[in-house]
Amino acid sequence: MLPSSCTVLIAAQALLPALTHRLGSSDRELVAFADHDALRALESITTRRPALVALERDFAATPRGAALINRIKADPALVHSEVRIVAQDVVAPPVPSEVVEGVTAVTPHVAIDQTGTRRVPRVVLAGQIDATIDGNSATLVDLATLGAQVVSSTVLKPNQRVRLTLSDGKTTIRASGTIAWARFEIPPGSGPRYRAGIEFVNPDIAAIDGFCTMHRK
Repeated sequence: MLPSSCTVLIAAQALLPALTHRLGSSDRELVAFADHDALRALESITTRRPALVALERDFAATPRGAALINRIKADPALVHSEVRIVAQDVVAPPVPSEVVEGVTAVTPHVAIDQTGTRRVPRVVLAGQIDATIDGNSATLVDLATLGAQVVSSTVLKPNQRVRLTLSDGKTTIRASGTIAWARFEIPPGSGPRYRAGIEFVNPDIAAIDGFCTMHRK
């Protein structure tokens, strides 16, 4: 299916009037969204399949902007929708897929360590493991004595102090830590979420090691 003859623009609220004036044309409808309304913009993009998706430069550099670009590039139904990075003074060339893969939604200036910790082995656990972060439900991806990788619908930011609780119904593990890295994701067919690596602070290594051994796949 060919894309519709419309443009979707996403930018900070203060920049929308100027960019709307620059990108608007008499032969193509322009639909504008503030950058804090990225999810509604994505819904419009997937429904209308616009010919052009224009993201303001600063928004495109954020985790939410990069996640949105990746989401568009990964959707076969949007293969004909062109993605461009724009600013008040310039319109950049289209964003190629290989560039998008290189700027996956990582918080700027944060070195990403997607192993949760590289100093000790990671363990993927089997069975039903209930996980919470500061009392909010989360999904445990893997666990190590010095850290863990988790997925959560609750906002997680680098350097944020958190408390992780794991339970199998019989044994409960509690660990305090700091978010070492965080990534915003919008998986196809799912809602937004945050993937993050937690570095534990003064963990009970023996207890965590025992929990890993008990539930190791």
